[in-house]
Amino acid sequence: MSRARALWKRVPAPVVDILVVAVAALDLSLNLTGDHTPLGVSLAAVGCAALAFRRRFPLAVFLLTLPAGLTQDVPIAVLVALFTLAERSRDRRLLAVCVALSALASSTPWLPVAPVDRTMTLVFFVYGLATAAAPVLFGQLLQAQRDLARRLAEIEEAREHERTLHAQAVLARERAQLAREMHDVVSHQVSLIAVRAGALQVATKDADAKEAARTIRSLSVTTLDELRTMVTLLRASGGHATEPTPQPTLADLHKLVESSGTHARLSGALPSTVGTPAQRALYRTVQEALTNVRKHAPGATARVELWQDGDDVGVTVTNSPPTRPSLSLPGSQHGLVGLRERADILHGTLEAGPAADGGYRVRLRIPLSTD
Repeated sequence: MSRARALWKRVPAPVVDILVVAVAALDLSLNLTGDHTPLGVSLAAVGCAALAFRRRFPLAVFLLTLPAGLTQDVPIAVLVALFTLAERSRDRRLLAVCVALSALASSTPWLPVAPVDRTMTLVFFVYGLATAAAPVLFGQLLQAQRDLARRLAEIEEAREHERTLHAQAVLARERAQLAREMHDVVSHQVSLIAVRAGALQVATKDADAKEAARTIRSLSVTTLDELRTMVTLLRASGGHATEPTPQPTLADLHKLVESSGTHARLSGALPSTVGTPAQRALYRTVQEALTNVRKHAPGATARVELWQDGDDVGVTVTNSPPTRPSLSLPGSQHGLVGLRERADILHGTLEAGPAADGGYRVRLRIPLSTD
């Protein structure tokens, strides 16, 4: 089954369209009788030909295929158009109306005057509803399958990202613990050696002992400098063990926005006098906001605006409503709490909440001089 489906996906779309139009036309010609007018037959033929454009204009093509329902009981053209519309539309009220129109078109030739004929009309109408509902349900099933596959891919991507962050956090904790132990134990002992060597250098009268004490003190100071460098390297949170992790600045915002995994746009600029702590706060705010957009607003677009208001600078990140159902991912709000604490330290404010259009907005305001 899966192999046949894979082979069907390899067939070019134009070839599929030609086959669909040909089958619909053949079905129309086989079910025509002499009771139909040339105008009705022409309209039905136009509906069959319109199936070639059903992917771009599903609703219009369905309306064009309705005359085919006046010429036969179960027109393939109408069913194909209904399936395509159901596969692409999420408006269930529209789909229900289209099913009713299809059933009405298939039962119209039986509209009578006699009570018995009216009963038959109702029977044909119910039969038409059941027939039209089948391709709609199948189209909705395929749509749900695509949504599920997309959600699974997003969940797997989120899990992979969480696994990476967890591994980095474990590495950072191990390095921080090792750095603390080295700092608390080794640096204390080496400092004592340097102090004792300095005291011996001053107190001794022997030239050889004085030179040895000076050498020991010099080596101790050099060892302390190298130890501080090693501690700095161990406290780096990244995976490179040869250099410390650089702190982000405003110059890194463009790269952050481009690699955020969302449709984001950066605008505005800030003066070069913005302090380093403020630059880090602005960067982390944008980073957390775009991460939340990717996790909780699939398909949304985001706008990042840098601005200056008198002696204050800030950034506003606004995203549009999601275009796809959001994932049920855990959110502890720790990111926003951390951003608020960072803003408080810098004597600024952070505002976060729903936007008027149904999206979300995060706004950071901090003084220009925060050093």
